[in-house]
Amino acid sequence: MDDKTNQLADQLRRNPAMLQALMRSGDGQALMRMLTSGDRGTGLQQAVQSAMRGDTTEMVRLMNRVKASPGGAELMERISQAVKK
Repeated sequence: MDDKTNQLADQLRRNPAMLQALMRSGDGQALMRMLTSGDRGTGLQQAVQSAMRGDTTEMVRLMNRVKASPGGAELMERISQAVKK
């Protein structure tokens, strides 16, 4: 993941309440739809399991797919700005 995405992930990992608020927000829901589209969440589930074992390759692939999708980069930027507040 790039530095910005890593920083966002670190902030959310350290602040579970912030993560919960994000996931309830419209942008959080949009992100989940993007991450689970096409395979009903199987890829996200596998990426999370791999990341828990220390291999972030699949998570990076998913995040890059989101960023490359229409509106994905803007969504990630809005989430990043919201987390900074």
